[in-house]
Amino acid sequence: MDGKLDMTPTKHLIMMWLATLVLLVVVFSAVGKRSVIPKGLYNFVELLVSFVRNEIALKNIGEKDGDRFVPYLVTAFFFILFVNLFGLLPFAATATGNLAVTVTMALFTFFITQYAGIKSMGIVGFLSHLTGGVHWALWVIMVPVEILGLFTKPFALTVRLFANMIAGHIVILSLIGLIFALGSPWVAFGS
Repeated sequence: MDGKLDMTPTKHLIMMWLATLVLLVVVFSAVGKRSVIPKGLYNFVELLVSFVRNEIALKNIGEKDGDRFVPYLVTAFFFILFVNLFGLLPFAATATGNLAVTVTMALFTFFITQYAGIKSMGIVGFLSHLTGGVHWALWVIMVPVEILGLFTKPFALTVRLFANMIAGHIVILSLIGLIFALGSPWVAFGS
């Protein structure tokens, strides 16, 4: 190793840039055609935004605080959607198949949720939340379990998204590998 840092853009990074560019074009072209009665692309984007708001934010966070998190949730939703759709193109890559992307998204989500929890409950309320509401004698067990739980949820979601994207590529490569393993091009139709 010669001490140089390689800053060459990877295929995943280029796919993220392209997905972000396409996402911005879609959103700005949809928003530019707003009307009282939505139609076309604006109607589709509004449908997805209202799905994220009503089915994800309000049902999981609640009516009181759900709308505060809708912008972040919509951004994450559309980013994951477009990045994964780009992975369907031939010779492209799924950026969420890169562990660095999913870890970064999990870190953002972790810090946002911890900040929101501390802001809404206060530092004392947040720390008392870590006790799980049990008797003080059980705090020695409960506090480490609750702290571990704070980190395992984002970690589990990181690994899950990453593994799902990698598993799809492994299955495709395995099916293509059958053509060569069995030595017949007719296997391609089954694959």
